[in-house]
Amino acid sequence: MSSLVDRLWYGRNRPLGFLAPLSWLYRGLSEARRRSAWEARDVSLPVPVVVVGNITAGGTGKSPLTAWLVSELIGDGWCPVILSRGYGGKAADYPLEINARTSPLEAGDEPVMLALSTGCPVVVDPRRRRAAEYALDNNLGNLLVCDDGLQHYKLPRDVELSVFDGKRGIGNGALIPVGPLREPLSRLASVDFVIVNGTDYSDQVMGSFAGIEHPQIYSMVLEPGTLVHVRTGKPRPISDLKGLSVRAVAGIGNPSRFFDTLRALGAVVTEAAFPDHHRFRVADLNACPNDLIVMTAKDAVKCRGFAPDNAWSLTVEARLPDRFRDALLARVRQCSEQLTS
Repeated sequence: MSSLVDRLWYGRNRPLGFLAPLSWLYRGLSEARRRSAWEARDVSLPVPVVVVGNITAGGTGKSPLTAWLVSELIGDGWCPVILSRGYGGKAADYPLEINARTSPLEAGDEPVMLALSTGCPVVVDPRRRRAAEYALDNNLGNLLVCDDGLQHYKLPRDVELSVFDGKRGIGNGALIPVGPLREPLSRLASVDFVIVNGTDYSDQVMGSFAGIEHPQIYSMVLEPGTLVHVRTGKPRPISDLKGLSVRAVAGIGNPSRFFDTLRALGAVVTEAAFPDHHRFRVADLNACPNDLIVMTAKDAVKCRGFAPDNAWSLTVEARLPDRFRDALLARVRQCSEQLTS
């Protein structure tokens, strides 16, 4: 599926160009929806709201960036709360505050993963504004970080970050369904920061990317952290992967990035790609007895109850330039001062 998407959306050509009228319709409907939601939104919330998202379809690394953000915000003295739609989950009631017993079937895989990896409160609700009100009414924190909420315009926001995959970029530059764009590139004029995942220019200033000009473009690199046993949580160094035969399992938006990471660590990889937010079954984790099964942390939270003994997850950590951290924290402080003045 990923290779088909790459051919249709992420090459230079537009093989789906005959669907251009649908792209024009999609643009008109999305802009009308944005105007309607923006005009109907309530006044700003009493705490800073940071929104992480993307204008392209598919995985770009939003969740690792969100985990990095809350870590930096905690270090700066904030008490952040993560808001999420909870894609792939279905709860009996919303808002849903994640705890140690919350299942990914209820909350979705990414919210559970973020709760486990960050230790921050995470509130799930398809209506992000309602999740924000729940967080504030229950005094869960003094700053809100919305994961994948760029197009959720009913949620007031003070800072917006748009994330791109460094290899895929803007694809063929067309809107859905001809290309991967959820919104036109002109949308970037209103975001505060553009983050490019997979380019290492930490010592340079990025002035543009894929033809995008923006005063605040920064690179992000996802670095492998450690191997974690899916059932027990026992850690294992990633150096153990060198020369091992690995069945790489990934149900994420861009699985090739995960497979490439494992190969760079020296593993001999057999790829097993599944759709994003795939609901795993025991049969999905079959492997030769001497092989290691390695999956993403997002997938591992869904497999803890039935994973075999040779199943491990690979943690990743985002690395971004100090310039971005300083600029982001300064912008958040400025927003906070404006809200309290």
